[in-house]
Amino acid sequence: MNMETLLVRAGMEKDNTTGAISTPIYQSATFQHPELGISTGYDYSRTANPTRTALEQAIAALEGGTKGFAFSSGMAAITTVLFLFKPGDHLVVSEDLYGGTYRLLAQVFHELGITASFVDTSCIEKVEAAICPETRALFIETPTNPLMKITDLRRITDLAKARDLLLIVDNTFMTPYLQQPLACGADITLHSATKYLGGHNDTVAGLVAVREEELGERIGLLQNACGAILGPQDSWLILRGIKTLAVRLERQQQNALALAQWLQKHPEVEAVYYPGLPEHPGHHLASEQASGFGAMLSFSVRNSDLVPRILKNIKVITFAESLGGVESLITFPARQTHADIPEEVRAQLGITDRLLRLSVGIENIDDLLIDLEGALRC
Repeated sequence: MNMETLLVRAGMEKDNTTGAISTPIYQSATFQHPELGISTGYDYSRTANPTRTALEQAIAALEGGTKGFAFSSGMAAITTVLFLFKPGDHLVVSEDLYGGTYRLLAQVFHELGITASFVDTSCIEKVEAAICPETRALFIETPTNPLMKITDLRRITDLAKARDLLLIVDNTFMTPYLQQPLACGADITLHSATKYLGGHNDTVAGLVAVREEELGERIGLLQNACGAILGPQDSWLILRGIKTLAVRLERQQQNALALAQWLQKHPEVEAVYYPGLPEHPGHHLASEQASGFGAMLSFSVRNSDLVPRILKNIKVITFAESLGGVESLITFPARQTHADIPEEVRAQLGITDRLLRLSVGIENIDDLLIDLEGALRC
């Protein structure tokens, strides 16, 4: 079955009693037992809820995994996955990644004795050099956030297998519609489902899918024990969002490419970071391992004084954190999404006071171009 069809059918055929096309919202904390020793499969909603199960089965099918899990946020999903590791373990992590993930590793799990080395994972040689005897996993974003670097999924999978390491891929930017890391050999994919999968900036959620049954059992135990599960109402909202993912992303990608090409030519713009541009260093690799380039881009303006002027004068695009919704959003990573990364590290990475990140929505492209033109001219 093609991906577009799988997306539309996410959560269908789950209610044999009524034949409801939309998965029912089972707003129940607990479930009746038929008799002693017999369960319907649902006992208590922290452990399992039918609405959440429909979503978890959907993400497993879309990612090509054996098991899926739904969490209360993307960070709850990452936190639960990191509980796979113990004090003394070490991870190699993409250096250019979401600031919340950096904060979690540097300020929370570091205190628990789990360490991380942040490297440019688009260079496999640097990844290999960072591996030490205590390394247990590689954790990557591709494209990275916010500089859109591309990691070779097959090469890093080969490296992980050769060193007996778990490979964890944050697939939030691309979604399973455009990229399937498990098919390339990754062990775990995760999403902030708040973003493209939900697609409407109205729900906070996280999803995980795993390739192997045994790993799924371990994460299932952690999900139940830690309890950061997604409620039935939010599970239903994410299922509803998934159904339109393909059509939304197609429009968003068209708009993103048009905006990236326009920004390239603007005299006030110094650099544009979008894998869909042929000049992007990861363009060829991205076209090989994904079916599209996504709808996220970043750009640097020539003068930092332009940043507050742009953010003040945009009218169609919204100055707000997050990404992936139908509305176009613009953020200032150095002060917002990546503020917890030390300033000297941000400067080294290129997350400067001139860099803006744009999540491109489904609006009419002419309105977006006029909005940016006006903001850049003010």
